[in-house]
Amino acid sequence: MAPSVVAADTAPGHSSGLKKSGNVTSKVSSEGDEMLVLNTVRCLAADLCQQYKGGHPGTVMGAAAIGVALWRYEMKFNPANPDWFARDRFVLSAGHACLLQYLMLHFSGYEAWTMDVIKQYHAPNLHGSMAAGHPEIEYPGVEVTTGPLGQGIANAVGLAAAGKQLAAQYNKDEFPVVDGKIWCFTGDGCLQEGVGQEAISMAGHWGLDNLIMIYDNNAVTVDGNIDACFTDDTSAKLKAVGWHVIEVEDGSNDLAAILKALDEAKTLKGKPVLVNIRTIIGFGSANQNSGPVHGAALGADDVEHVKKQLGFKPDEHFVIPPKVYDYFAEVKTEGAKLEAEWNDMMSKYKETYPTEAAELQRRMEGKLVDGWAATIPTKDKLPKDPIPTRKASGIMVQTLVPNDASFVAGSADLMESTFVNFKGQTEFQNPKLGNGDYSGRQIRYGIREFAMVAVGNGLAAYQKGMFIPIMSTFFMFWLYAAPAARMSALQKLRFIGIATHDAIGIGEDGPTHQPIALPSFYRALPNMNFIRPADAEEVAGAWLLALEDEDHPSLFALSRQPVPLLPGTDRTKIPLGAYIVQGSEDETPDLTLVASGAEVARAIETAILLPDYKVRVVSMPSQKHFDEQPSSYRRSVLPSNRSLVVAIEAWGAYGWARYAHAGCHMSTFGLSAPQAQLYENFGFSPKNMAEKIVAWAKPLRQKDGWDIPGVGEFEELLHNATEHHAG
Repeated sequence: MAPSVVAADTAPGHSSGLKKSGNVTSKVSSEGDEMLVLNTVRCLAADLCQQYKGGHPGTVMGAAAIGVALWRYEMKFNPANPDWFARDRFVLSAGHACLLQYLMLHFSGYEAWTMDVIKQYHAPNLHGSMAAGHPEIEYPGVEVTTGPLGQGIANAVGLAAAGKQLAAQYNKDEFPVVDGKIWCFTGDGCLQEGVGQEAISMAGHWGLDNLIMIYDNNAVTVDGNIDACFTDDTSAKLKAVGWHVIEVEDGSNDLAAILKALDEAKTLKGKPVLVNIRTIIGFGSANQNSGPVHGAALGADDVEHVKKQLGFKPDEHFVIPPKVYDYFAEVKTEGAKLEAEWNDMMSKYKETYPTEAAELQRRMEGKLVDGWAATIPTKDKLPKDPIPTRKASGIMVQTLVPNDASFVAGSADLMESTFVNFKGQTEFQNPKLGNGDYSGRQIRYGIREFAMVAVGNGLAAYQKGMFIPIMSTFFMFWLYAAPAARMSALQKLRFIGIATHDAIGIGEDGPTHQPIALPSFYRALPNMNFIRPADAEEVAGAWLLALEDEDHPSLFALSRQPVPLLPGTDRTKIPLGAYIVQGSEDETPDLTLVASGAEVARAIETAILLPDYKVRVVSMPSQKHFDEQPSSYRRSVLPSNRSLVVAIEAWGAYGWARYAHAGCHMSTFGLSAPQAQLYENFGFSPKNMAEKIVAWAKPLRQKDGWDIPGVGEFEELLHNATEHHAG
């Protein structure tokens, strides 16, 4: 049975829970102060959501005691320096409960989080607000942007993996320079999402005992009680996958029980910890414990009801009694003390272990090892025989990764196939398993593409530039990872994504593995460097671009089949997005063939079969970067007002109409057959493409030039692809 609502002015308080020992200074609340704080938070949540008639008040009201326990007592941080490196890190996976985090940041002393700022929550403000509808990484006290449920759990697993790896690499006896906990607040929705379950499995396998996940178990989502869709025994399930589990029965009122549980969680070793805390969503509302309080303002009548129930005046808004600030007053003092102690330890660490300290400092500053770019093989040192671009990327991995601890290279069960393994590797593993340890920088993520990239976001977010996650799978399965890659781009978190087997060249694996339409998403995704290199030289350029760009993730689409090293490719031109690889730069061509990836070589072969035309071949590894160039450059490369432009790519044609007048593309799914046969079958042989281009271009030829097709007249030249597939 749910506990009754207790008014602030009559609450007995839980003084037994406020007598702390060990790593928290003993504190005793005055009678009623504790409940006054909790009820203040609840009334503020009701007022803030009602102000603009939007938001999520329910979880804030039900989980207020959890927030107080974390920011007032349990977490290690310094409000005066939100970026203090040795802090604990908090992830609100249930991002809709952001008001709880914002209020705790305010009360614990983060100067940027004033009440005026928080009152902008859900305001009709076109210029944005720190008090966004879900937490955003760029604001003080927010470690990652959350909102899409379940991903925050995976982000927290990544942060925990980062902490464990740094501790294994740099901690010494008497010098625990990296020892922060990762706290993750999650709810029923996150635990239903597949990405959350993938990440939970990873954390249990790795034994990440620096990770504490708090389950706000209120059993209600937008649709109502979760019994309608979810009857899992979460505690039993997490025990089964390698977690410690602690239960708290009355998480809306019993702060003492929460503190006891969190204290215990911090001492447990060998496994991550779930603290399963049962709460009452919308505590104090007339509709508490039901769906309506989850994601909508309570309504004026219910806000009045809440305030009457909790001992506040119904006609007063945004009331914060002085005792609430007094209650949190010691947080800033304690935080400054903790940072000062750590700084003192670091000074001694630098004297005792200067090499490790220098490397740690370099990584804290987000810098790569000096001279890294010069170690990449020049074009004359690259293999002369045709090789897959996935293998060319492997050369870059072998060159760069072993020499810089910033890199963490991993794959979703395709380590060797995607060439992200490197010499002398140590796997990141639970040492108890005997096949690696926490210092390892080679990660086997298992068959968990979505969680791999969401965990990578946590690694990248631990400290800007400190980690460069390299993550790989077949390109088709970057569809599974796409929601996490979108969050990488939104947060401007740098990673290097390896997407191999990038078209019909995957061959016998068949149409299930051939990503005909997926490039359109990644090309359209803001902030994403999506690059499809033509050969090993362009692969080198892609790596240079990605590592020199600190603010964007990069995804390389790489071939399974060998491609030749092309005479005209140039790594320095990758940032231009497209450039001429064959043909005159000074003379206007009759035909311009523009291609990407493995099809650039085919475009060059096709050009040779068009002797009656002046033909230019353009490699376009990145549409995004080409679009960023001045119009004068774009027109000089693709003179589409004077030359017929034909795009060639073994993907769907979508998007190419902005660059070309016609194209050779896929208009169906693929087939299962050897890649050479597939290219022939779907019309991508140079002979067939040359014939199709001539048949299309010939009627457009005029005495003084070309009858240039207009906007919307893009012509698909390989209609027979459908016939081939049907045959």
